[in-house]
Amino acid sequence: MSRNLGSPGPPAPPPAVRTATPGWRDPRLWVGVAIVAASVVAGARLLASADDTVSVWGVAADMGAGDQVTADDLVAHRVRFADDAELDRYFASDDTLPGDLELLRGVGEGELLPRAAVGSAEDTDTLQVPIAVAVERVPASVAAGSVVDVFIVARPSGPRATSPGGPGEPALRAVTVVAAPAGDDSFGAAGERQLDLAVPEDDAQEFFELLNSFDSPVLTVVRRG
Repeated sequence: MSRNLGSPGPPAPPPAVRTATPGWRDPRLWVGVAIVAASVVAGARLLASADDTVSVWGVAADMGAGDQVTADDLVAHRVRFADDAELDRYFASDDTLPGDLELLRGVGEGELLPRAAVGSAEDTDTLQVPIAVAVERVPASVAAGSVVDVFIVARPSGPRATSPGGPGEPALRAVTVVAAPAGDDSFGAAGERQLDLAVPEDDAQEFFELLNSFDSPVLTVVRRG
């Protein structure tokens, strides 16, 4: 009689493998620490750079030489300077400005206000000189803050026939317009436009002397830029 050993049973399961917690010698741990540290440093630098700006004064609208600078003319801008020494060239918005500041040169709308562009009204030698120009002899784009040349297009009646101011050479060169009322608001009936120019005192004296040497001087204004 044969002996029936029966069918073999299912195989035994493999032994369980437990997940081990990485030890301090595991390079994966140090890679993770390095990534976290780099992220923290980068975030700190980003926050620091985002706040690395200072508030300085700029002008709210075009202004010309001889204009008085008041608080109403200024607007604060936040600026980042590559060199901290650059800040000393401008007025920080928390600075107390003197009450008699006057522009020594024109400053455009939105431009930062340089310390070198202003001085005390008592120390400047700039005069505001009014001229009347035929409307067709002044560019329509001329406004306060524009820089212009003024020509006298007529021959002098006296012995100064070859003096500056004749055709080809301006009687006033690179002067700033302080005020330029619209044609309808100034000398409209005569077809002329008034311009107030900021002119150094010595140049103003020469200009009036030259103007008086003409029988019927005709002025033409040319805008620069």
